[in-house]
Amino acid sequence: MRLVFAGTPEFAERALDALLRAGQQVMLVVTQPDRPAGRGMHAVQSPVKRLAQQRGLDVFQPHSFRDPAHVARLAAARPELLVVAAYGLILPQAVLDCAQHGALNIHASLLPRWRGAAPIQRAILAGDRETGITIMKMDAGLDTGQILSQRAVPIGEQDDTGTLHDKLAALGAQMIVAAVNEVAAGSARFTPQPSEGVTYARKIEKRESALDWSRPATEIARVVRAMRPVPGAATTFGGETLKLWRARSIDDIGVPGEILAADARGIVVACGEGALAVSELQRAGGKRLTAAEFLRGKPLARGARISTPRCWPSVCLASRNRRASSPVSTSPRSRSRFCRPSTT
Repeated sequence: MRLVFAGTPEFAERALDALLRAGQQVMLVVTQPDRPAGRGMHAVQSPVKRLAQQRGLDVFQPHSFRDPAHVARLAAARPELLVVAAYGLILPQAVLDCAQHGALNIHASLLPRWRGAAPIQRAILAGDRETGITIMKMDAGLDTGQILSQRAVPIGEQDDTGTLHDKLAALGAQMIVAAVNEVAAGSARFTPQPSEGVTYARKIEKRESALDWSRPATEIARVVRAMRPVPGAATTFGGETLKLWRARSIDDIGVPGEILAADARGIVVACGEGALAVSELQRAGGKRLTAAEFLRGKPLARGARISTPRCWPSVCLASRNRRASSPVSTSPRSRSRFCRPSTT
């Protein structure tokens, strides 16, 4: 089929590569403009743009589609189908109508659960046992389109945003190839999303990475996993910010934030319920270290206290997760953006 592909991060790059390997005709690739990044703030191309240029594809990078000329650029490619994966900008109805068969979107959740910007992190934070990929036909709502296909992926106890992203990106790439083939063959069958079970995966805010030691250890361990590989879960000790990269909840008791043990086996911190055994962490400006390596350079005394970073408001994870999973209106005309690595 003649396709226009819209996507930006690595999640979308996997899908574009799969479509090209399957022999689909990608007439135009739409991706976000180059953004300054790194210490030098040099303009950096998106993964999708790099792949498109390697394959000799035409690339279009509008800042928005408010200009009718930008919509006309897509229409000029005469696409039969528009494929969208973690594009990151709002697509108006005029864009969705450019293609004969409309637009398919690869969404990283089992819709209608976790519509919105950060479905992977929200699934981990909520303690979901599974997530998955939904291929849907896009409409004017926020991830409200009819479903073509879905496949579930279990969330393991050690899964974090990075590992789950990679699993879902691979699955999404596989599923979009099959979906495009179905549309081409005229065999695609779409089903309306259920009206029950709708939750919204709002964008992750930096303050959510600040650990609140008054919460249960199971919740705090999920925050550590959800914030890995970026931005990292944060706490403070002696006025210094520490990032916790690997930890697990265990049975123990103490005052929230109290260090119950600090030795070669790990650093154990009391929580509101249970305790957190930290096995990998990092000082500001330093490298990620195992607990044993960290303690050789900065001993922590048993009974000392660590706390939530003062620069970020304390986060009540339970209440925030309840708000994140509350029913949502279907009226906004935006698109989900699977996060970086958090994604439409």
